[in-house]
Amino acid sequence: MGLGDNLMASGLAKGAHARGKRIAFGDGKTIIWDHHSEQIFRGNPNVALPVDTKAGDLEWVHFYRGHRVYNTQVSDGKWKWNYDFKAIPGEIYFSPEEHKFASNVGQGFIAIEPNVPEFKSVANNKRWPLERYKKLARYLGKSGHKVIQFGYGLHRLDGVEQVPVPSFRHAARVLQNAKLYIGPEGGLHHAAAAVGLPAVVLFGGFIPPAVTGYDFHTNLTGGAEACGSLQTCQHCIGAMEAIGVEEVYTAAIERMKVAA
Repeated sequence: MGLGDNLMASGLAKGAHARGKRIAFGDGKTIIWDHHSEQIFRGNPNVALPVDTKAGDLEWVHFYRGHRVYNTQVSDGKWKWNYDFKAIPGEIYFSPEEHKFASNVGQGFIAIEPNVPEFKSVANNKRWPLERYKKLARYLGKSGHKVIQFGYGLHRLDGVEQVPVPSFRHAARVLQNAKLYIGPEGGLHHAAAAVGLPAVVLFGGFIPPAVTGYDFHTNLTGGAEACGSLQTCQHCIGAMEAIGVEEVYTAAIERMKVAA
């Protein structure tokens, strides 16, 4: 699972500790984590550790890499989406050091992050054109909004404050101080939901907001149905092209008004 998958898992675990339980993510016999799980589940009393497989307080949830519940892979190289699944905002238990780091960044800004993981075969399907991100940042800056970017990946926004972060957890804690997040569907949009931050999320035509989106976010698809193609797809690229800068800017202003 990726960072976003683990955050969705943390949403499924909410409230377990209050019931005297911990959620075991696995196949009913083995707790199955991936290389991102520890970072997201760290300090979370609702989630059982892999070494706790035999503990007596476990509730098993079959949500793990290869069995994500919200989709299944079909033979034509696409994901089939499970529209009965609805993402629940997750949670991260931050450390004192992470709180301190975020306090040094400040608050009341808009975080924009255009980067998507380059290694993923679906990267092109989830990428809004960089020039549009740059134009959007200029619009927001001229309107008096402070705009930051997390300072990772290949794509930098001119004139935007770069905030290098030691980890994804630090980025998530910084988002807690923001007034809005703008970016693609993925780990940071799930982090925004986990900290209760309003967002404008550029979904395009790959994955449906009805499955991995949140109701207090504005989720833009370019009017496309989600096709789930695991390779570069002209349908998905066209969906992103259909999302204009003015549409995102207007959505951002309106979402901030609702949240105020």
